[in-house]
Amino acid sequence: MSALPRPREPAPDRESGAASPARTTTTGAAVARPAKPPPPGTPTTVQAAAAPHRGAITVSIMLATIMQALDSTIANVALPHIQGSLAASSDTITWVLTSYIIAAAIMTPMAGWLSGRYGRKQVFLVAVAGFTIASMLCGIAESLAQMVVYRLLQGVFGAALVPLSQAVLLDINPREKHGSAMAIWGAGIMIGPILGPVLGGWLTDAYNWRFVFYINLPIGILAFAGIMAFMPRAGRDADRPFDFFGFLMLGLGIGALQMMLDRGEIKDWFGSTEIILEGALALGGLYVFLTHSLTAKHPFMHPELFRDRNFVAGLVLIFIVGTILLATLALLPPMLQNLMGYPVITTGLVTAPRGVGMMVAMIVVGRLVNRFDSRLLMLVGLVLTAYSLYQMTGYSLLMGEGPIISAGVVQGCGLGFIFVPLSTTTFATLPAKYRTEAAGIYSLMRNIGSSLGIAVVQALLTQNTQINHANLAEHVTRFNPLLQFPQITRFWDIRTVAGLAALDQEVTRQAAMIAYLNDFKLMMIVTLTAIPLLLLVRKPTRRTAAVVAAAVE
Repeated sequence: MSALPRPREPAPDRESGAASPARTTTTGAAVARPAKPPPPGTPTTVQAAAAPHRGAITVSIMLATIMQALDSTIANVALPHIQGSLAASSDTITWVLTSYIIAAAIMTPMAGWLSGRYGRKQVFLVAVAGFTIASMLCGIAESLAQMVVYRLLQGVFGAALVPLSQAVLLDINPREKHGSAMAIWGAGIMIGPILGPVLGGWLTDAYNWRFVFYINLPIGILAFAGIMAFMPRAGRDADRPFDFFGFLMLGLGIGALQMMLDRGEIKDWFGSTEIILEGALALGGLYVFLTHSLTAKHPFMHPELFRDRNFVAGLVLIFIVGTILLATLALLPPMLQNLMGYPVITTGLVTAPRGVGMMVAMIVVGRLVNRFDSRLLMLVGLVLTAYSLYQMTGYSLLMGEGPIISAGVVQGCGLGFIFVPLSTTTFATLPAKYRTEAAGIYSLMRNIGSSLGIAVVQALLTQNTQINHANLAEHVTRFNPLLQFPQITRFWDIRTVAGLAALDQEVTRQAAMIAYLNDFKLMMIVTLTAIPLLLLVRKPTRRTAAVVAAAVE
């Protein structure tokens, strides 16, 4: 009797390198093969298709995200009231904003290492609790020193909320729902800076500037309770080493860069020794960090992240989107209030439709992102954004509220069409184990882009206002026949001191308006130059999508 042939072992899966989960015996029965354990150092994620309480988790983490996003701008309106209450000078009160920005920028890249080392849920809970307590301390601060320290704590604890929320939403949702998940996340991230000034102004006028911080208490408590009750624990890598030198150099570079961008306008940029020193520290720190990361055995950031083409292209594009988003927000309120006489509440109501257009676009594009090429959706968004900025170059001091609202709605729709497919495509080909760290870098680039955009447009605004004033003032002479009309001399009689002062005020107003239009034109050009960068984005193939989906699950 001949021997039965020995059954062949299943071939390893070429995609994952692992053997198939079952083998066949001589009798034809299937025997389960034990699953291959994940390699050490790889944090596990929640299975997207079976994540329980997905809605409750989403609500909880988005409450924390919106709370942090609001605090990036909500204190700006209350700053004059804080200055009077704390008896601070106009130069030192800006540290209330600067301290928060710098602390958040330095700590944002830490989100990936902390969640891998201690667990994502634990880090999330500590961040929410710390941010809420720091908000309460800001509300009871009695001196500028206390306020700056408490704002630093706010930035330290709040830095992890945005990247952690993005990573969690990607992990608890299957890949076909990533577009909808990023639409929800993007609405919370981008609506915060828009509603912040409006809400801050209303709370300051109706109650007190301290309620700008107290409003975080109920939101933080609800978010903490929801995360504690519904968010599952994720795996952690207790053996991952910490690259202290790399983090120190990155923190030095980012902190110095943020200080330079935030204080450059106050200190006359590179005419100040402080700005030159901060610029040198930023360049030196980032250069040392880059060279150290290329040679270290365990660098602070995984080099594998930057081998992903979509991730690198996404970082460049979110840098530009961040520049446009907050730079426009930094220009519109001062223009409406200082040049056109709008009160704070009216300014908020006029600019609010921009957020409405953004939310509507995100809801729509969240359903379209799985049906159309993401690059096409981003192209539509960039074109709409550029067109809205073109509309804004036609603003005048005599216009009504219509052009402001219409351009704002178009721009909100454009940014919504960019943000959702960009967030989805950036992480589409990254392994799940790198998501939290990648989300931290993604948020960092958006924040740096926003800081750089605000710094550039504010510097150009000041410089161009002076240049335009000089050009217009050349024509203010008693020999100009246009200044001899009775309709003109009734308001601006250059033969009197009062008339000359009133005319100078109007010339300054017109010069500032021209400077605002120049800034809008610059942002339009920047938006148009971003369109060719879409060619760097690679559309994930079906094979790649299947591999990524399997990694998530």
